[in-house]
Amino acid sequence: MTFEVFRDAWGIPHLRAAGPRELAFAQGRVTAADRAWQLEVERHRAQGTTAAFLGAGEIAWDTFARRARLADTARRCFDRLDAETASWVRAYVDGVNDGLPEGAGRATEFAATGLVAGRWEPWTPLAVWLTTHILFAGFPTKLWREEVAARLGEEWTELFATDGPGTAGSNGWVVSGGRTASGAAIVAGDPHRFIEAPGVYQQIRLACPAYDVVGLAVPGVPGLPHFGHTGHVAWAITNAMADYQDLYRERLRRDPAGDVRALGPDGWRPAAVHTETIEVADADPVEVEVVETDRGPVITGPLPPAAEAGAASGQAAAVAWEAVSLRYLPRVTGELGFGVLGELLAARTVADVDRAVDGWIEPVNVVQAADVEGGLLHRVAGRVPVRDRVNSLRVVPAWEARHAWQDAAAPLPRADVEGHAVMANARGLAAPLGVEFAPAHRAARIDTLLAASTAWTPGAMTSVHTDTDNPSAARLLAAVRATDPAPGHEADAALSPAAVRMRERLLAWDRRMEADSTEAGLYAAVRGAVVRRLAGHAVFAPLRERAPYPDVFQPWLALGPRVAYALETLLVTGPVPAAEVARIVREALEEVAAGPEPLAWGATHRLAPWQALADADDAQWPGLAGDHDCVLSTSSVPGYTDRSARSSAARYVWDLADRDASLWVVPFGASGVAGDPHHRDQLPLWLRGDLAPVTTDWNHLSKELPHDDH
Repeated sequence: MTFEVFRDAWGIPHLRAAGPRELAFAQGRVTAADRAWQLEVERHRAQGTTAAFLGAGEIAWDTFARRARLADTARRCFDRLDAETASWVRAYVDGVNDGLPEGAGRATEFAATGLVAGRWEPWTPLAVWLTTHILFAGFPTKLWREEVAARLGEEWTELFATDGPGTAGSNGWVVSGGRTASGAAIVAGDPHRFIEAPGVYQQIRLACPAYDVVGLAVPGVPGLPHFGHTGHVAWAITNAMADYQDLYRERLRRDPAGDVRALGPDGWRPAAVHTETIEVADADPVEVEVVETDRGPVITGPLPPAAEAGAASGQAAAVAWEAVSLRYLPRVTGELGFGVLGELLAARTVADVDRAVDGWIEPVNVVQAADVEGGLLHRVAGRVPVRDRVNSLRVVPAWEARHAWQDAAAPLPRADVEGHAVMANARGLAAPLGVEFAPAHRAARIDTLLAASTAWTPGAMTSVHTDTDNPSAARLLAAVRATDPAPGHEADAALSPAAVRMRERLLAWDRRMEADSTEAGLYAAVRGAVVRRLAGHAVFAPLRERAPYPDVFQPWLALGPRVAYALETLLVTGPVPAAEVARIVREALEEVAAGPEPLAWGATHRLAPWQALADADDAQWPGLAGDHDCVLSTSSVPGYTDRSARSSAARYVWDLADRDASLWVVPFGASGVAGDPHHRDQLPLWLRGDLAPVTTDWNHLSKELPHDDH
């Protein structure tokens, strides 16, 4: 296929081809050349084969991927694609396969692990998509609620309801033309994801006679599903925080012949069962038995081998046990909504985007869009099953008919945009579809900032992206203020002079989580001490024991992070009495006052990106401003680590007056190849809160050598 590759000053690829299929091939090939190691890691993650070259640490993920049937589900979904979309995806895969040898030759990680670049199948992009988003709805939170109810009490089931450490969120906003300097709308925001190196988003331009779109691609997936600007219309998404995956408590039994049955509403029915082998680098292979009931694949509980079943029974009786199965829409319907991706590229109006995302399946997102004619869009897109309310809260009995899904899907909310609209994972537009949402702090702060001007420009939007005010600090600061004893009771709970000085510094602090702020560092130290002491309170002792679920779910099940993210709630309600909370805050102040002076926030709050192969030079990663509930959201786990693994995986500003006035940045760079000039050249911009210009004039781009007849 014939196509042209241009690069801008940041090495961002701009692709031009004769048609959509040729362009998809070009996107696949260039992505493989720039991101071969990343693509192969994602392919292996989708197939559950990462332990074969990364080692035993990946067995937990590989086991989950096999049990959840991610690759098989992707095959099913590909088989149900319409012919045009299937051809388009195949062209992308052909491009990936064509570019992998070149890309693998540039990436040193292949030699370091002994990995040889494999071959992508037509369904692999769908598997990558599933793998990327299978945990977005946070279904392991239902396991956590089960543990809270069983160990702490039913009344505390939703005590820790918050945007937990395993979920992903984003900021996004659209400002109408009536509130911009140009008179045209602006769409802006930043997706918050676990920061990976290379980055989870790829800046790219896709141009052919049918369309010309700039945006952020997901490496391994064709098109621009999340963020794009066609010159006529621009769109963006955030996680709606909807609940659309269910967990069922299964009762299973194996007969002497080895067949497995599961108890459902209609009695005992056959379950599909087979065994897979996970190869492990420098270790023995691991066998995984994969079981699927009428509800879905079983994802927890090691199943007893058939040989042990007969021995345990002693006779011909069946051996019974319990496990948990996962029900998720693509597995149920064979639909993933990939047809939307091509439709978005061809969109010219908000109405086109609206129609396209009607076909969205998973994950469920809030979508915003604006066009050059003044059209605006603010809606939820995706599919949420209708079922019993308890399904959204807990693991439910598979044998009770009331927990089955209804045929119809839940209606999807939408709203008019009046001046501006904000999406930041809070309990707003998508409230009827979910249970746990992010605190309202980010959404409220963005709303306040946007309301302060009626002449917004693209460049001014960086002041919103980088805002470090920390509203969630208010409740802890109020508790700190309350440590000042009432007149006449000074001797009852007096703080030491050092703790009093520390309290006064905290109460004078401006709540800004700036990297160079020693007061922000002081606040973080006190907060951490409070979290640790709360988590160590006797009332939470039953939750400190490890929950009996696989390692892959443990981030949702650890008490410490749960306390850290629910601190605002636990300071004013919960099983710890108010007097005990007040004592904990006083003791935390004394603890920090007695220790060394806390460092500036950025000295400990440093970037901690995930890499398939960890870099030995940890000191290279810089300090960060921001915090979990700041608009500049840089999440750590207070009380346990200040290191930030989640933050803005990209920032963007789409200008509908002039696409070339648009701006964007990613944490690292366009290339995934170490040593490439564009490997991490955007990191300084990202750290400062600056953005790179979007350049679309072909005359201002550098053309690579022609790519013909691949």
